[in-house]
Amino acid sequence: MKMETNLVIAGSHDKPISLDIVYKSSPSLKPVVIFVHGFKGFKDWGHFNQMAQTFANAGFIFVKFNFSHNGTTLQNPSEFEDLDSFGKNNYLIELNDLDIVISWVQNLAKSNQNINGQQIYLLGHSRGGGISILKAAEDKRISKIVTWASVGDFLNRYKDKTISEWKTKGVIYVFNARTKQNMPLYYQFYEVIQNNKERLNIKKAAKKLSIPFLIIHGTADEAVSFHDAEELHQSSKHSELLVIEGAGHTFEVKHPFLDTVFPEIGKKVINDTVMFFNRNFVETLE
Repeated sequence: MKMETNLVIAGSHDKPISLDIVYKSSPSLKPVVIFVHGFKGFKDWGHFNQMAQTFANAGFIFVKFNFSHNGTTLQNPSEFEDLDSFGKNNYLIELNDLDIVISWVQNLAKSNQNINGQQIYLLGHSRGGGISILKAAEDKRISKIVTWASVGDFLNRYKDKTISEWKTKGVIYVFNARTKQNMPLYYQFYEVIQNNKERLNIKKAAKKLSIPFLIIHGTADEAVSFHDAEELHQSSKHSELLVIEGAGHTFEVKHPFLDTVFPEIGKKVINDTVMFFNRNFVETLE
C-alpha cells in the first residue's frame, strides 16, 4: 500500500491545503476518488483513514484533503486552531480549493503510472456533497459523483433575523458540540452567497449533470433533512437515490473512530459507493 500523508500544496488566498493520497502500486492505471469533507470536517475525521485504504484495496487512487480555510493547521490537521480562517471561508474558496486539488491530481498523473488523470470521481459528504455537485456541473474533468448526506441548498439556509444580526455584528458563531468551540462565520460568507446565487444553486447544478450520480442519504439524518436528497434526485435526471433506513448524518461513525471494523451502516455505504464507482455505465448520458 502506497500512502503519502499531509502533503502540502498552495490553496486559496495563500493558505495551504493538506492532503493524503493512498493506493496500491501496480503498473495499471487506476481511477481517482477525491473525497470532499463537510462543514466542521477534516480529512482525518472518524474512519476516513481506514476508508481510504478500503478504496485503495478496491483499485482506486484515493485522495482526501483539508480545505485551505477549514480551520485546521498544518501542525494540527485534525484540530480547529485557526478560527480566523474558518470565519473567512466561503463556498467559492472551497470550489477553488477543489479545482486546485483536481489539477494537482492531473499533474501528478503525468509522472505516476498508477494514476488515470482522465478518470476523476468526486465523493462528497454533507456540505462537501453540495460543493462536489457544483464542481461536477461546471468541470468536464469529473466523470462520476457520489454524495453522502449532501445538502441540497446553499442559498436559503439562514433566517432573516440571523442575517440582520450577522450584518450588524459582522459575525455569527456556530457551536461545535464535539470540541465545545464557538466557531465564527464572518458576514462575507453571506455576501458571497448573495453575489453568486446562480453559481451556488445546487439544484440547478444537479439538473445540468450528465454523468453518473449516486445520492446516499439516511432517513434519520439529524443534520441534513432526507428531503434534501429527494429534491436532489428529482432535480437530476441521471441520478440514483440510495435510501439508508434509520441512518444518521455520519452513518453510525463517530470521531474519534476507535473500532477495528466499520459499523454495518457505514460499511454498506462504503461498499455501495465502491460498487457504483466500479460500474461500467454503457448507456449514453445526454
